[in-house]
Amino acid sequence: MELTCGTSKIAGASFSIYPMSDDFVDIILNALKEVDTSKVWVETDDVTTTVRGKLVHVFDVTAAMFLHAAKTGKHVGLQVTYSLGCPGDSTGDVFMAEDDVRLNQPNFADLKQYVAAKFSLYPLGGGQYMDIIYSQIEAMRAYVEVSKAHYSTRLHGEAVDVFKGLESVFQATVDGGSSHTVMTVSISANSPSHVE
Repeated sequence: MELTCGTSKIAGASFSIYPMSDDFVDIILNALKEVDTSKVWVETDDVTTTVRGKLVHVFDVTAAMFLHAAKTGKHVGLQVTYSLGCPGDSTGDVFMAEDDVRLNQPNFADLKQYVAAKFSLYPLGGGQYMDIIYSQIEAMRAYVEVSKAHYSTRLHGEAVDVFKGLESVFQATVDGGSSHTVMTVSISANSPSHVE
């Protein structure tokens, strides 16, 4: 199979949400009911949910899903991998014609939800990747508290600010010339072990 680098700007995210509660099914299904996914391609299997489309809408949907689950007050975890670029998506282009108006943000923009998170950024296809990573870690400081962790960077703050920062540094990495950008994120809300 031959892989070639295209120029598609389709972004994608594969995520799993984990409510630590006996009513986890209801928490997930109720969150899904509150999230408008009409501007992204969506597919759910027995491991993850994948959303694809414009980067702005991929982040809008993943943030909304997490925040609607977390507002229950139950301990909720999210694992998500974001990706954009070479070899790139070749299907789902219909969603690239959507405008940039976020459908979910107005419903969660004012939610107060402290979270702890870790993220790792992978600007693939370039030689000076560590310089890019370090500059984007510094850029996150404009949004939330940042500290070191093994194999990732730790974040503390309001969930809305964490997602704003993550989207900003991801977009900046793409705009900086990374031919394939990947970011992994783990977020925890309402954990009994959180220390603010």
